Amino acid sequence: MDYEQIRFDVTDGVATITLNRPERMNAYTTRMGEELRDAFRVADERDDVRAVVVTGAGRAFCAGADLEGGGRIFEGGERGPDARGGGPPPAWHVRKPIIGAINGAAVGIGATLPMQWDIRLAAASARIGFVFVRRGLIPEAASTWTLPRIIGMSRAAELLYTGRILDAREALEFGLVSRVLPDVELLPAAQAMARDIAVNTGPVAVALTKRLLWHMQGVADPAQANALDLPAFFWATQSPDAAEGIRAFLEKREPRWTMRPSTDLPDLATFRKAK
Repeated sequence: MDYEQIRFDVTDGVATITLNRPERMNAYTTRMGEELRDAFRVADERDDVRAVVVTGAGRAFCAGADLEGGGRIFEGGERGPDARGGGPPPAWHVRKPIIGAINGAAVGIGATLPMQWDIRLAAASARIGFVFVRRGLIPEAASTWTLPRIIGMSRAAELLYTGRILDAREALEFGLVSRVLPDVELLPAAQAMARDIAVNTGPVAVALTKRLLWHMQGVADPAQANALDLPAFFWATQSPDAAEGIRAFLEKREPRWTMRPSTDLPDLATFRKAK
């Protein structure tokens, strides 16, 4: 797919996706959603991509849905900004960690989509707001599910009911992001974290950990979690990458991983049967 509204670059195992409509503060369009969907698909399928960083070009991350034209982006029912056919796939299905590098304004879908990602870092200039109710809308991108799990029910209710915008310090205090950095340090820090994952962690181990982490959000009790976790852990102990990781540690060298998420990642159903 030819990208018009995003940039997609891969360096040293890290895919960097840049929302690229700086003249519109990277306001979200159906076309941008289609391109994000394709970029996540490509990153998921490529074994040379070990982690993904998403950021925005210019002075904003994403100023929400592009409302120029009176909100025509919402016409057509389910083909809205996070529609199954037009928006990016649920990021919890992407087998690689996704790191959001939030620079400047991140409102509306610019705030809800990063809640589907694994790690969020913010620039000091970041402003994050779930402003839907102030536009007569309700939150989308499954944020009524993700946000309470990230920051708790009461804090999620405060942000979703008021639609107020948080500065970077408040976003950190609320737990929306894990770190706030000076603007010039944001993207290098996110890419450094991604490169650390790319070099020093087992690709299948990370992919399986991500799959378990998201799956466990819907597990009812610790016994059910353990019934899945224990056989998955045993499977990992017997894997070639576990043997290599231990050898590399003992020999004080970088590991040489051979397993690939595209071919070697087991389905969680395998471990349910094993119990």
